[in-house]
Amino acid sequence: MAVESSPSSSTAQPTSVLASVLLSYAYVALWISLSFTVIVYNKYILDPKMYDWPFPISLTMIHMAFCASLAAVLVRVLRLVDLPSDPPMTSSLYVATVVPIGALYALSLWFSNSAYIYLSVSFIQMLKALMPVAVYSLAVAFRTDSYRRASMLNMLAISAGVAVAALGEARFDVFGVTLQLAAVAAEATRLVLIQMLLTSRGIKLNPITSLYYIAPCCLLFLAVPWTVVELPRLRAAGNTVSPDLLVFGTNSLCAFALNLAVFLLVGKTSALTMNVAGVVKDWLLIAFSWTVIKDTVTAVNLAGYAIAFLGVAYYNHAKLQGLKAKEAERKAASISPVMEEDAEAGKRLLTQEKDNARKN
Repeated sequence: MAVESSPSSSTAQPTSVLASVLLSYAYVALWISLSFTVIVYNKYILDPKMYDWPFPISLTMIHMAFCASLAAVLVRVLRLVDLPSDPPMTSSLYVATVVPIGALYALSLWFSNSAYIYLSVSFIQMLKALMPVAVYSLAVAFRTDSYRRASMLNMLAISAGVAVAALGEARFDVFGVTLQLAAVAAEATRLVLIQMLLTSRGIKLNPITSLYYIAPCCLLFLAVPWTVVELPRLRAAGNTVSPDLLVFGTNSLCAFALNLAVFLLVGKTSALTMNVAGVVKDWLLIAFSWTVIKDTVTAVNLAGYAIAFLGVAYYNHAKLQGLKAKEAERKAASISPVMEEDAEAGKRLLTQEKDNARKN
């Protein structure tokens, strides 16, 4: 007897798929908006032509203190998030895993925020295109990834595009470029270490627990250069550089919200989606820097970044194909034992039928 499908069941699946797609786009839009806001907000605070508060270490420490305090309230007071228990975060494990990651995170934030004083927003986004190059090179060096000639040629193409963009930069500053490249190197090393130290040991942290563990450690590491570099300047300036609570409070809140948006985007979609969304965000920031902030963006800038953009797009495409291949292998590996059992059962059944035929 044929079974008729109800109209409601036939429309439910397309509706759920559409809702899932729209939700994914909402996560992407939220992350782009918050990342865009934090970058422009930091530029506004640090740039001498705008708010003119040239203390990047202090700004980063304010962010870390705010994030650490709010994460502690969410974890310890409100208990909205559970700490990892398998394995638990012991003191020895904390020193071996979180401390080096926290140190690199401190360097990455310090250098990247400092670069906004010397470079335009658009050029900083162009330099950030070197992140895949740094991550892949370090992964090969630490043997967490294998060397592939095609991948290395792709990395060279991205590097060449960024070099062309640098040649066309109107506000090229050697110190600023050095700071941003150092930030890229520190962040790439941090990402590789996360894979080596945390993922390999089965430690799973969401952004709130990550901030709970890493933000205080990062704050302590930042206190060392802050004491030497910025504290004497702040004392000399006195009350003339006291931060506005509204400006720095909302800025810190945006930084905390960005961490939650990263969790939603990567947790509900994938890290690859975040990489692709990052390219869209970079183009939006370049356009904003050119039209609103009135930074000079030359044709050579755009041509160089276009080359780097194509390289990054190919890199994301190759990663997607690699993920699909691994998923296909995983499914094949899970199906093959079942097929072997079915084949074995078929053989037994055929043997039994032959035996019965002989007896008859």
